[in-house]
Amino acid sequence: MTPMTRIAMATAMTLTAAAAQAAPAFWTDWAGADLDPTAGFQAQGTITTTTSTVQVTYTNANGVGFYQPSGGIDYWQNARAGRNPATSPYTSAQVDNIPTSTDIIALRYAGTQTLQFSQAIANPVFAFVSLNGNGYAFDQDFDIISAGGADGNDCGYWGCGTSYKNVVDLGNGNFEYQLLGTGEPHGTLRFTGAFDTVSWRSLSNEYWNGFTVGVQGTASEVFPEEPGGSVPEPGTLALLGLSLLGLGATRRRR
Repeated sequence: MTPMTRIAMATAMTLTAAAAQAAPAFWTDWAGADLDPTAGFQAQGTITTTTSTVQVTYTNANGVGFYQPSGGIDYWQNARAGRNPATSPYTSAQVDNIPTSTDIIALRYAGTQTLQFSQAIANPVFAFVSLNGNGYAFDQDFDIISAGGADGNDCGYWGCGTSYKNVVDLGNGNFEYQLLGTGEPHGTLRFTGAFDTVSWRSLSNEYWNGFTVGVQGTASEVFPEEPGGSVPEPGTLALLGLSLLGLGATRRRR
């Protein structure tokens, strides 16, 4: 595995402290079909902000469980109350809108996957469905800003679970920020900074946990210009898949 890279400059973290409270999130509108002619998978989508259109490309050399760019089951709905944003597992004081329509990418296989943005984006939010039998470990700190069954929220489509963050000191000034959970976690994470790439490695063959990604805006929209007229330099957000101990590699759905 290539070394993890720190992602946002310290100035970006500081400049974002107040701006990160803004809502809504601009979610990816996934479209088309699998663009990879091999056993892998590639899909494209669009994020439309107030002033820009950002192209998003997702690549997974190992394939996915399924891809749903339109129609199908709405896995972003609440367990009992449809798409009520007041009690959604995906809304909060920072994000007031549920992920777009029924769009979702469902993961199944261990391996590396990447999201590439056509321009630098700010403060990405990562919404997840049913993080059961899997987990994620980041080299960048994050906030869990909403979760099913917490703070008055309804459970997610597959039920309720507990999500929490565990920080591990790896030594030499390096830390790992783990998203762990029990049951059927559904919710949203938020990272702070400017990014052009998001990549992570799943270590579990688990069918399935789904995701989509949104942003607060482009980096140029969100961050005040630094002296000299430039926004903070974007970085790469590296996510490392984390298999949870005691959980089976495969989960069956009813």
